[in-house]
Amino acid sequence: MSDASTDTLLIGWILAVPFAGAFLIMLAGRVHENLRETVTLVTAVILAALVWSLIPDLLSGERPSLYAFSLMDGLDIKFQIEPLGMMFATLASSLWIVNSIYSIGYMRGNNEKHQTRFYACFALSIAATMGVAFAGNLLTLFLFYEILTLSTYPLVSHKGDAKTVASARIYLGVLLTTSIGLFLPAIIWTYHVAGTLDFTAGGILADKIEGPAVGLLLGLFVFGIGKAAVMPMHRWLPAAMVAPTPVSALLHAVAVVKAGVFSVLKIIIYVFGVDFLFAAPESGWLLYAAAFTIIAASLVALRQTNIKRLLAYSTIAQLSYVIMAAAILTPLSEIGAAIHIVAHAFGKITLFFAAGAIYVASKKTELSQLHGIGRRMPWTMTAFTIGALSMIGVPPTAGFVSKWFILGGALEAGSYVAIATIILSTVLNAAYFLPIIFMAWFGKETDELKANNHGEAPLLAVVALITTAALTLAFFAFNGPLIELERQVMAAPL
Repeated sequence: MSDASTDTLLIGWILAVPFAGAFLIMLAGRVHENLRETVTLVTAVILAALVWSLIPDLLSGERPSLYAFSLMDGLDIKFQIEPLGMMFATLASSLWIVNSIYSIGYMRGNNEKHQTRFYACFALSIAATMGVAFAGNLLTLFLFYEILTLSTYPLVSHKGDAKTVASARIYLGVLLTTSIGLFLPAIIWTYHVAGTLDFTAGGILADKIEGPAVGLLLGLFVFGIGKAAVMPMHRWLPAAMVAPTPVSALLHAVAVVKAGVFSVLKIIIYVFGVDFLFAAPESGWLLYAAAFTIIAASLVALRQTNIKRLLAYSTIAQLSYVIMAAAILTPLSEIGAAIHIVAHAFGKITLFFAAGAIYVASKKTELSQLHGIGRRMPWTMTAFTIGALSMIGVPPTAGFVSKWFILGGALEAGSYVAIATIILSTVLNAAYFLPIIFMAWFGKETDELKANNHGEAPLLAVVALITTAALTLAFFAFNGPLIELERQVMAAPL
């Protein structure tokens, strides 16, 4: 076990390394692309090693913190390590390594322009994600939440054509409007009534706010955190599909949407408090809003013909699994919410990796073009199949584990709405994923596919998608440490 000063130093390094990496990537890009990509990979590995090094102390009950500076009395920029944030940071930093490997194969294989800017902005996005994960209060969370929005805008607008820039402006406009117009007022209101913005076990709002104000404040937070994509604040997410596939993977699996649902989950647990919300009927609307988003987004996904747009609406639905689980307000469901962040990350990044590999190898983007492609790209479509089964919740995949916990929490609470939503959405997930799997493996190849005569995508891209598919399977059997870590969220103080 390391001492407190060492852990504090480690937090500082975790925040600094990806920022420094972005600067070094820009310099290396002027020398040679191999050096630039080496810096990217080395930075990612160093960051993951630093994050993982904090886990033993966290498991032993330590809660290391880092105070940066104070704006005024009670308004500090500070960071603290706790189980929920550690889970998010470990997930994001580890997947950055895999995404970087994939990006090298994709960006080179697709001859993308502005690759140095791409890798630098990616590093900045991960730096912001670390700030969100380890934020010790709402002010720090808001600051890094906004940095994440701004640093991902150049990634979404990467192609630079008029259509892409227009979609990227929707992305930026929705996220900034919701955060400044709703999230920030919610933070100000919280500070006014509670006198603090610190994340605290059991929450900070008990006896400080009551009645309809509870539901209104919760609404400001949930809809102000647009990255969680609870309808109707979801429009930015399909718009962002104009980005290169590694960016889509970042948005959907590593950083952006996970920052959204993570923030909502953390606010429910550490600002409102589960017991406080459970006793406040005015908060009950959240479960229905999440259930509606799950079913509505799944129905829209059924109608999609483009691979990435289907995956985008699938993401909207899957994110609201986390929100619904959090809104059930039982210890089991809160653990399920946290686990689903990880399970969805493994499965959805695999699906986006596969979609990108298909595009690089064959330039196919539509579902109707996938007939028989499994015989051309067996590794890619095997990974896609595993990711899709995880989204449905079929054992032995990660998605089954998280859905099992969420369903258990719903049964524990007697929430028939949540139970029915899980069952119906599982059927809908199967309805739009299983035909793709069948088409790819058993469909008759089109003449165009035969004429193309392509094989797998570049090796690095294939290695990355096989890795994440393996993680999707491995998590089914090796999830105990994470479950025990997240039990501390409900059982132990910060």
